[in-house]
Amino acid sequence: MHAYNAEELLADVESLPTDLKTKLIEKLLNSLNPSKSSIEDLWKKEVDRRMVEIESGEIELIEGEEVFRKIRHRFVK
Repeated sequence: MHAYNAEELLADVESLPTDLKTKLIEKLLNSLNPSKSSIEDLWKKEVDRRMVEIESGEIELIEGEEVFRKIRHRFVK
């Protein structure tokens, strides 16, 4: 694999045909501002990952009241 520096990369991009530049621009913009469906897909993957952790016992759930008790204890000193 070739390691690009910024100037080489930009020179290569400038030499691309317009249709490929357009695809590249779309891909770059989507990577900066993912579409709503992309965000939803990422959340679904995160939820699925967390469910596997919970079901396998890899993580331990804490009751909400316990969490709030700890927060109050931390900040009411």
